[in-house]
Amino acid sequence: MRGDGVRVRPAAVAGRFYPGDPDALAALVDALLAKAPPSEHHRRPAALVAPHAGFRFSGPVAAAAYAHLALWRGDVTRVIVLGPAHFTPLHGMALPSVEAFDTPLGPIPVDADARGVAAGLSGVVIDDEPHASEHAIETQLPFLIRTLGSAVPVLPVVVGDTPPPVVATLLSTLLDAPGTVAVVSTDLSHYLDRATARDRDMATAAAVLARDGDALHPADACGFHPLRGLLRHAVDRDFVVELLGLATSADAGGDPRRVVGYGAFLLHEGTGEPTVGFQNSATASHQRSQAADSY
Repeated sequence: MRGDGVRVRPAAVAGRFYPGDPDALAALVDALLAKAPPSEHHRRPAALVAPHAGFRFSGPVAAAAYAHLALWRGDVTRVIVLGPAHFTPLHGMALPSVEAFDTPLGPIPVDADARGVAAGLSGVVIDDEPHASEHAIETQLPFLIRTLGSAVPVLPVVVGDTPPPVVATLLSTLLDAPGTVAVVSTDLSHYLDRATARDRDMATAAAVLARDGDALHPADACGFHPLRGLLRHAVDRDFVVELLGLATSADAGGDPRRVVGYGAFLLHEGTGEPTVGFQNSATASHQRSQAADSY
């Protein structure tokens, strides 16, 4: 709790997953966004999928998603951020009771109105424990602050073992409000060798582009539950899905024998086939991420 009585969740991974110094963090996020591939269109995002590893590893891929959101600064007025429960066993979805999440860039407010609506839905509880040490949501906040500004509120939602229709109901309920977008935080495959991970992640990307949550398995993405819920929502609303980038931790200098995969996706209203919003080859993705100054 701050001195003014506002209840704030303190940052849990500042200085580890991203710089704890505000100037260094702002400079890093801005540099990652500046190097993101330019948008080929100006369709308003309904949702993004972005990774949540240390910025040294997944920052360039996350920036590929947030660069699209930055185009809508001033129009986006609320963000629903969904991520997995890495540390706390959880059935259903947990919302925080606090009024803000702290970051080195300053606090970002929690949307109390959205929390009140979501808390009335099936499968949703208010519980701070799943949020306390969770990095999946926290790592999205510096990107949100630098793209949309620190005044745009968020609703953090930790998603445990939850059926896709239940997650989709939360999304459909909250995303109907004007100016609201969703972010699903997930990495892809874990601890495979580089070649195997690339094959696995490209198969996962194909399932996401097809909006086929039933084709996904828990080993495909740590955010399996929120991701499948988002895909169910995408089917319900007939959203188009675009792939913006794929990479692995090896592309940023990690051990190629044991990598983590990262993907960025954009969901929006429209017609047409799912698309790939960057050069359509794993080699091109690898070359681009190798050149990025990711930390």
